[in-house]
Amino acid sequence: MQGLQGLAWLLAMQSLGELLSRGLHLPFPGPVIGILLMVLALRWPVVRAPVAACAGFLLSHLSLLFVPVGVGVMTHLGLLDQYGVRMLAVIVLSTWVGLAVTALVVRAMSGSHDA
Repeated sequence: MQGLQGLAWLLAMQSLGELLSRGLHLPFPGPVIGILLMVLALRWPVVRAPVAACAGFLLSHLSLLFVPVGVGVMTHLGLLDQYGVRMLAVIVLSTWVGLAVTALVVRAMSGSHDA
């Protein structure tokens, strides 16, 4: 039952974020605002415990979320033949850029600037 309450909290915060984003014409997507609201709400145990139960359940079944991706890849193998090298280049490049930005942010936040 606690897992369902956690899912309700997650959906409520996402919906509230979407309402705020659209209602106030904010330049951020609703789910981003919702996750920020969730971070604030996690300070209270009445929110934290159910969300932790829901998160544990979702993480234990995370592999099921990759099934649609696998089916999509198998369905469109022709596109992979046609664009595979370019897709690989984009994935590698974006991964490296993401890692570099993360490292720079962690370095800036930690205050240590010696390499």
